[in-house]
Amino acid sequence: MKAPSFAYAKPRALAEALELATRPGAKILAGGQSLIPSLNMRLSSPELLVDINGLGELKGIRLDKDTLRIGALTTHAELARSDVVKKHVPLLAAAVPHIAHPAIRNRGTIGGSLALADPAAEYPACVLALDATIVVTGKNGSRQIKAADFFKGLFETALEPGELLTAVEFKAQRKDDRSAFLELARRQGDYATIGLAAFAANGAKRLAYFGAGERALLAQNAAGAKDLESAKAALAKDLQPPADLYHSSATKLHLARVLLERAWNTL
Repeated sequence: MKAPSFAYAKPRALAEALELATRPGAKILAGGQSLIPSLNMRLSSPELLVDINGLGELKGIRLDKDTLRIGALTTHAELARSDVVKKHVPLLAAAVPHIAHPAIRNRGTIGGSLALADPAAEYPACVLALDATIVVTGKNGSRQIKAADFFKGLFETALEPGELLTAVEFKAQRKDDRSAFLELARRQGDYATIGLAAFAANGAKRLAYFGAGERALLAQNAAGAKDLESAKAALAKDLQPPADLYHSSATKLHLARVLLERAWNTL
């Protein structure tokens, strides 16, 4: 199928993009790896497509003291190549190779993935596990949203109409911090059957699952358990994963426990 007709604009400044984003029927185009297929299948019918790929201020990776700031238009491939990301946010670097295929990683962006809030995507779980901060900007200025408050439901976020996700900020991992990223999929590049982003610091764990509900979820009961067996038992209180075409809910919970054991031993 072909996309429905729409108007197109490519702003050259963030202020111009924000003005266009407030227009009725406007839709933001970043990497386009989710939006373009939905247009072609006519699942989305915007009146105006606002292409923000020309906004250089939304690109790049910058370390400022103990905070790593990643621009929303930074691609998956750029994250994979970054030695700064590998050193200071290794969990994010470990997640990138699991995202789709090289062609997708060359075009897709971290901001686009987070704004879409696909429950099977890798980045939402990573930012939850790392307690990252999402920076969003509107005509009235910028605001910071903790990852735990950003994801509201199935493809639903705290972004208000006319706002753009402009950056993500992570605390740089310290020497004694540990992280692990694990994913099970039927084939490399497929959506995850179940996945886990795990982080441990100061004796506390944060376990963020994806593919386990309508959004990425923190397994707080399991994370607070004193030993592995107690954590695996407590996981049933944290997750009620929906069945899919290939796996029952019970099977996905079992696989979630498998990943929990692997991550627990790594942490």
